[in-house]
Amino acid sequence: MTKKYDLIVLGSGPGGYVTAIRASQLGLKTAIVEKESLGGVCLNWGCIPTKALLKSAQVFEYIKKADTYGLKIKDFDKDFDAVIKRSRDVAGGMSKGVNFLMKKNKIEVINGYGKIKPNKVVSVEKEGTEMDFESDNIIIATGGRSRVIDSIPQDGKKIIGYREAMTLKKQPKKMIIVGSGAIGIEFAYFYNSMGTEVKVIEYMDRILPVEDKDISNQLNKTFKKSGIEILTNSEVISSDVKGKGVKVQVKSDGQISVHEADIVLSAVGYKSNIENIGLEEVGIAVDKDKILVDEFYKTNIPGYYAIGDITSGQALAHVASAEGILCVEKIANHDVEPINYDNIPGCTYCSPEVASVGLTEEKALEMGYDIKVGKFPFTASGKAQASGHSDGFVKVIFDEKYGEWLGCHMIGAGVTDMIAEAVLGRKLETTGKEILNAVHPHPTMSEALMEAVADAYDEVIHL
Repeated sequence: MTKKYDLIVLGSGPGGYVTAIRASQLGLKTAIVEKESLGGVCLNWGCIPTKALLKSAQVFEYIKKADTYGLKIKDFDKDFDAVIKRSRDVAGGMSKGVNFLMKKNKIEVINGYGKIKPNKVVSVEKEGTEMDFESDNIIIATGGRSRVIDSIPQDGKKIIGYREAMTLKKQPKKMIIVGSGAIGIEFAYFYNSMGTEVKVIEYMDRILPVEDKDISNQLNKTFKKSGIEILTNSEVISSDVKGKGVKVQVKSDGQISVHEADIVLSAVGYKSNIENIGLEEVGIAVDKDKILVDEFYKTNIPGYYAIGDITSGQALAHVASAEGILCVEKIANHDVEPINYDNIPGCTYCSPEVASVGLTEEKALEMGYDIKVGKFPFTASGKAQASGHSDGFVKVIFDEKYGEWLGCHMIGAGVTDMIAEAVLGRKLETTGKEILNAVHPHPTMSEALMEAVADAYDEVIHL
């Protein structure tokens, strides 16, 4: 007899497992299907283990600069294997935590490779055995993987993706990173801090091209100062893994040059995991590598839904989680409103950190807004100076006519924690004057946000 559920979730990443927990809270008999480890890419190969690596790099940098804090440390070194092990241990602990949450919320975990079938059936194959499970509702949350391009085909040894970059057996002396989005930038910071000679190759005219230009320019200066070589307006046209290392041909402004390294990390984006999961058999509509859904994540086939990286929203863990919660609350007939994708924060966890939400200055002007722009550097922040992290600034953008908070962009220590104030403020339609009237604690990094707003309204005190 086939088991029957109210909901089956295909994939246990931050979209899938959060969705399953919320569904269980709402009283739905829920199962989750996972072919690998609970927590998906984010917990096992993405968000969490990379932050563990970055923390090791940050601590190592602190030790190297100990004398600037009045401390003397004579003998110290890194243990690359131990750094990698710590990262894997952190990921393993988080995955066990998700397993605990599944038991706590009485969610059945079905291990194996899942595919959807017509008539609301999920087939799960494990070690040659296949079982079918029925459900009133099926949510597809299969996530994404590192995108492979022809000029740098990944072999997992000399040309690698993010997974291999987190588990290298030996630290490379030279590394080329292709792509300067969040993944490329975070690994550039990590390996450079560990002592690897790093070169970043970016197709667009600046690193972190989705960020405000001022942010990109500031990070570019900081990275170059730390010894990272950056090539923009550059395209890798071929690669050669013959011999000891890797050679890549790069086209920049019509000129072709050859660059060598021990390892090339391909960080050129994500590919949705939508192949071989039964979409064609069920008849679910797909366009440009994404499953088509409505504002509550329904596909064109009743009873089938899709969330996370496989849909058209931003490919971010917190977006997948929010989409999953909204999807199951709608299934449970709650009164919910669609997500505002214009108010999704983006974070890059290099040092200095980068965080942003809303419109860039360039985009606001392009859309025809008359704007007020305020900027406050951390060099003028007492907390930043005392902590030794005076790199960066906070930049805010307001609509001059109505005072709407159009965008907020930060680069500096701890700004990925600070950005939530801007997200909440924009959600509540807060004006600049209301931010100024909200007393911020002193001394904190968060004061810089208030000061940036004050600068936009010509009321800044500490500049």
